Amino acid sequence: MPDRSERLSPAQTSAEGGYRPGYEIAAERILEYIVRARLEPGDRLPTEKDLAEAVGMSRTIVREAVKILSALGRISVQMGRGIYVAEPEAALWRESLSHFLPTDLRQVEEIFEFRRFVEITTTQLAAQRATPAQVKALREAAQLTVDAAQAGDLEAFNRADAKFHGAIGDASSNMFLSASVESVQRLQRQISVIGLAGVAGGSTVVAAQQHAAIAMAIAAGDEQQAVSLMIEHVDTTLEQFKQEIHGRLFPIDGTA
Repeated sequence: MPDRSERLSPAQTSAEGGYRPGYEIAAERILEYIVRARLEPGDRLPTEKDLAEAVGMSRTIVREAVKILSALGRISVQMGRGIYVAEPEAALWRESLSHFLPTDLRQVEEIFEFRRFVEITTTQLAAQRATPAQVKALREAAQLTVDAAQAGDLEAFNRADAKFHGAIGDASSNMFLSASVESVQRLQRQISVIGLAGVAGGSTVVAAQQHAAIAMAIAAGDEQQAVSLMIEHVDTTLEQFKQEIHGRLFPIDGTA
């Protein structure tokens, strides 16, 4: 808990001489508190009095900060219940998820177009930033896809595939890219379950081999090779998905 001597007046002058209202500083400290306390959407924050103690500012200033953060959608004030971490709006993803048709080839191409862009950047950063622990997790996830593919276990492969791409997102050390990878994986899962009736979109063995090669390039810190392999992987997966979906929608025997 901050010392009382650290409390700020309703306004503060920054080191550069700029003016910052007290409620702005309080709002910043509340957000920092949420991060430090590892609070998730739906978790309850301390009471206004305790929150003021926690951030080292007066209740009056904290009350103003709470109003601002509530208006911005970062926290939710529920009368008679307390203050809660708000659910992120994610309006773009909500709309995409509600309008997404897993059997629409145009939309499938759009998903992979976005995935290609995201995973290129994520893979490049992972090759630059991956820690030994992250490299280990990535290699283990890649091996899980290899094992599942060899065993012909599609469910295990899908779980390992999501873990592999998630591990690359983690290794990028960019929470926004990591979240984007996770969202794309959820949409791709819909394509697999609905558009492909749960069967593999192409060869899982080929995909697993590509995973292993990508993991090796990231571990070696070879950005160019890692990105090249990821582009090949995403493009190959897209073509396999398109062929499978087209074959199911327009079978040669005309039984669609």
